[in-house]
Amino acid sequence: MDEQKSITIKLASSAEDVSKEDWDRLANPAADPSAEFDYNPFLSHAFYTAVENSGSACRHTGWLPQHLVMEQGGEVTGIIPCYLKNHSQGEYVFDHGWADAFERAGGAYYPKLQATVPFTPASGRRLLVGNGPDAAKRRLLLAGGLQQACEQLEVSSAHITFMLENEWKLLGDHRYLRRNDQQFHWLNDGYDSFDDFLAVLSSRKRKNIKKERKAALYGNGISVEWLTGDQLTEDIWDIFFQFYTDTGSRKWGQPYLTREFYSMIGKSMADDVVLVMAKRDGRYVAGAINFVGSHTLFGRHWGCVEDHPFLHFEICYYQAIDYAITHGLARVEAGAQGSHKLARGYMPQMTYSAHYITHPDFRHAVEDYLERERAAVERENRAIADHGPFKKENSNDGL
Repeated sequence: MDEQKSITIKLASSAEDVSKEDWDRLANPAADPSAEFDYNPFLSHAFYTAVENSGSACRHTGWLPQHLVMEQGGEVTGIIPCYLKNHSQGEYVFDHGWADAFERAGGAYYPKLQATVPFTPASGRRLLVGNGPDAAKRRLLLAGGLQQACEQLEVSSAHITFMLENEWKLLGDHRYLRRNDQQFHWLNDGYDSFDDFLAVLSSRKRKNIKKERKAALYGNGISVEWLTGDQLTEDIWDIFFQFYTDTGSRKWGQPYLTREFYSMIGKSMADDVVLVMAKRDGRYVAGAINFVGSHTLFGRHWGCVEDHPFLHFEICYYQAIDYAITHGLARVEAGAQGSHKLARGYMPQMTYSAHYITHPDFRHAVEDYLERERAAVERENRAIADHGPFKKENSNDGL
């Protein structure tokens, strides 16, 4: 970084205010010998513009884009995708208790700043600075800029969720509070086939998975298709959106994503999307959407219009494993929560978030809570891993 050029940090009111070239250069740079970067579809300019321009993450839904953009000498050198929020919905790192406590004490928790991928509990970089020898310095400048934005906007706090561990450690030394949680990920230990994966499981777990797969497909007369690229037609999106809204309305009351969102990603990033679709009697009855990174399959939401035993496990978990093995992917991230995934070969993995709180007394109270919570999460992860489905000599806890 040229120290002679002045550094400015501004707030952009939409992803479209930043050029696609600048955004993607920083979010998904090509790997080089000094820094390896996995391609992450959720960090792409295409994803953010789709989720915003579709009316999914916008002022009307309580997700006002306020992306931090750092420039030096007229060049964009860093970005934090960020939203000003008046609620805590669609985040998957729960702070409702914090909000209630602060407001009972007379404070105003909302609005707050949320640095994240909307509606997406997938791990990835949050301080987007590309690569190069000065990347760590630019991350710190961005983190400082986020603190300044809190003061400028007069908000209670800033929250960076589902970040990478190295970012989390860095910010923990610079006035950010650190928090952990858990997800369940499947890790590919070089398997050549699904049966190869089953072979490392205990006999009881192996038999149970075979039984579930047989019941989900053959017992119900269901076949499965993987759809991607130009196979993602508007007719297919109509069908999948029906699945999504049916399940979403039962789980959340109102689904987060609009129908237009799917059309947009179908146009701009279809090769990064895989729909796993279940068909019975010539009709699609269920499906799950996945996004494909360079080494990771990110499983997102699913839905159905017919209920069949074990079909959710098959479409969301077993088919994802099959796809990852077939395409040589290193892991499957299957979304938030769900200890039931353990029996399906998905092991507990730590997730990371960092929190900047402006009020000193409230900050102290949260800091004390997080210290105890981190220890509890660590204990829980290890206890769960001890009961994993793998043979003891093939333990794959990832911790």
